[in-house]
Amino acid sequence: MASQKEVKQYLAYWFQLGKKVVIGNGAETLLPKSVIVADGYSDEFEECWQKIVSPESGDCYLEGTHETIAELLSPNWEMVSCARCTMPVPVKNLGMPPELCPCNDLSGWPNTDLPLPRIPINTQVQLQVIRNRLLQNSKSDKN
Repeated sequence: MASQKEVKQYLAYWFQLGKKVVIGNGAETLLPKSVIVADGYSDEFEECWQKIVSPESGDCYLEGTHETIAELLSPNWEMVSCARCTMPVPVKNLGMPPELCPCNDLSGWPNTDLPLPRIPINTQVQLQVIRNRLLQNSKSDKN
C-alpha cells in the first residue's frame, strides 16, 4: 500500500520536473514554483497537497497518468522506481502495472547530467552521519 507520505513524495519528485496535477476533473492544474525549502516542503507545495487531498477538489491526477491520487492512496497501489528513469511510479498490487511512466512525455529525460529531483533532507542529520562514518574510519585506521 502506498502511504500518504509516499504519494506526497511521488508528487514532489514530479513537480520538480514540471509535471502538473490536474484537479477538479480537469478544471484546473497545479504546479508549485517551489517544492523544497531547506529541510522541508515549501508552503506552496503544502497548499497544493492540501488542495489535492481535499474531497472538494474531485478527481486529481498527475499529468500524463491515469490513476487518481485517491486511487494511489488506496491499499491497491505501491510506489516503485521506474525501470527507465528511477523516478517513483505507482504500481498496482494486483493486476497490470500502469501503461506508462510519467517520464514518457518529458523530452530529454532521463538526463544524468542534471541533479535528480529529491525529497527534503535534514542537512544536520546527514552531516552527523558523515562525521560518524569518518570517526569510525579513523578509529579503524588506528587499530
